[in-house]
Amino acid sequence: MNVKTDGIRQKPEAGRTLDATDRKILGLLVEDATLSYSELGDRVALSPPAVHERVKRLRRSGAIRNTAAQIDAEAVDKPLLAFVHVDTHGWGKTPELIAISQHPEVEEIHSVAGDACMLLKVRTAGPHALEGLLARLYDTPGVLRTRSYVVLSTYLERPVQPGRTEHWPKPRAALGRGVPEEPATP
Repeated sequence: MNVKTDGIRQKPEAGRTLDATDRKILGLLVEDATLSYSELGDRVALSPPAVHERVKRLRRSGAIRNTAAQIDAEAVDKPLLAFVHVDTHGWGKTPELIAISQHPEVEEIHSVAGDACMLLKVRTAGPHALEGLLARLYDTPGVLRTRSYVVLSTYLERPVQPGRTEHWPKPRAALGRGVPEEPATP
């Protein structure tokens, strides 16, 4: 059962766990969602009907939420990427603050732990547009202050990946104390 609150999609109930083939199919679809079932089947050693059934199951389970085009920010005149920390009075997730999502420049809104209440990922046409968005935030009841971090260069930006790191290496300080390093899993 998918439960939605405040218009924010919640994680669906856990169903059958993903196996290595499911993860491989998801990884291929993240790279190119236009692959045919035949092409997917060739790459994961399954028949096209078997891949089709798996993809349908992945959609039903919520592992695949939707299929969308990734748009180049420069092509739509939004070259300025910024992360905005928002401090609020009281609980940050107010309907008035969440309403900032009506602006297409706001790509993500997160409730966070740390020195801010909310974190926004925004893309604008330039500094003047970012200033307008910040002015809109300051007009929002409960907003006390913001801290903006303008991105100069992006080295990695990608959607959710299906793979997982099973074993993280020990910190170097722990290795110096005679703690053996765990081998990394590919």
